[in-house]
Amino acid sequence: MTGRVGDIILVLRRAAEITQEELAEKLGITQAALSRYENDLREPDDEMVGRLADALGVTPGFLRHEFRMQGAIAADAHMRRQKTTKPSDWKRVEARLNVLRMHSSYLLERVPMRPQQHVIQVDPDDQSPADAARMLRAVWRMPIGPVKSLTRWIEAAGILVVEEDFGTHRIDGMSQWAGEHAVVILNANLPVDRKRLTMAHELGHLVLHTTYIDADVEEQANQFAAEFLMPEHVIEPELVNLTLGKLSDLKMEWGVSMQAIFERAYRLGKVSSEDRQRFYRQMNSRGWKTREPGSDLLAAETPELARSIGRTLDGSGLTDGEIRQLIGVGPHAPTVFRDKPRTLRAV
Repeated sequence: MTGRVGDIILVLRRAAEITQEELAEKLGITQAALSRYENDLREPDDEMVGRLADALGVTPGFLRHEFRMQGAIAADAHMRRQKTTKPSDWKRVEARLNVLRMHSSYLLERVPMRPQQHVIQVDPDDQSPADAARMLRAVWRMPIGPVKSLTRWIEAAGILVVEEDFGTHRIDGMSQWAGEHAVVILNANLPVDRKRLTMAHELGHLVLHTTYIDADVEEQANQFAAEFLMPEHVIEPELVNLTLGKLSDLKMEWGVSMQAIFERAYRLGKVSSEDRQRFYRQMNSRGWKTREPGSDLLAAETPELARSIGRTLDGSGLTDGEIRQLIGVGPHAPTVFRDKPRTLRAV
């Protein structure tokens, strides 16, 4: 279905963390009137569209654009989050992901991007997640072994990676297709090892779950990420005598956490359940279960594609107003294509 104005108003309002009452007051209308707009019970006229766009930091053209929406607020957003996450937190981050998706698709319809790579689409009924990861590495012609600069590989496929402070540690990231391209939003507070695993996990969703959804999607994305970052035929010979010291060395080599490496060893049958229990007791006793040592020594993963697009637009001879029209943002609204990562406040 195409996006209706009401859906877009709702997504923008949630992403901006504005209540319905606050937006109605800003517009000088009743909350009931705004509710009718959000529920598509009343079509805003041009004057009201202008006021709504100004209040929400977008252009009138963006607000009226026919976006493709899967569900009222994009039910196809793939999430890597803890089970204890508050619904208000993930709805807020999901709304922000939707805004990024809409702005990127709005811009890329007008300024086409020609990525060096493409993201294959695999049905997990036909190929296992591990096979899909091996296929993608082959299609991208990636070197054997550890993945260096994962962000660069992902962005080379036209996937927009954006970091933001989610205001909670319980959500790692989300991803969603935006037309022919995709968007991944990451928690800016993640250590590098966890950030890399989250990116690979979300890449797994984009490869495996564009049309296929069932109860196993999270486990399938985990399996994809494990094979993509730690190919079995390369890492398996190294998964012996896994002391904490050796795990720390492997972490530096592979760019993933000691826990991810140990879980890989466990899934490949290289360690027993008793070994696994002993390992986690050691991690807990040292306080390493939530924040491992050495993560700050790993090479940084810094997204560049959004700002690279912004620099290209800045050098195109267009005025600031013309560039903002292309992106669909208002004259004073922040945009990932030209600004630093933003903070989503906890509510």
